[in-house]
Amino acid sequence: MSAESIRLRVEVEGDGIIVTMSGTAFRVIYRKQAHTTGLVAFDVRGAPGAAISQVEFLARAWKLANDKARELGWIV
Repeated sequence: MSAESIRLRVEVEGDGIIVTMSGTAFRVIYRKQAHTTGLVAFDVRGAPGAAISQVEFLARAWKLANDKARELGWIV
């Protein structure tokens, strides 16, 4: 699977930003906690045997979640 074909989905639900990867069990929820300047990851789910590693998924998910949080005005 090429980097271009990896599809991550970003959704906002309440106070969480949820990032998932199509066709896998990968999922992470990010939240902005009071008195912090960034997002904190909760409920990280891995996907053994996926085309990318969990570390790579989390790196991509973190970038997308931060972009969405900036768009929403949650972080600067």
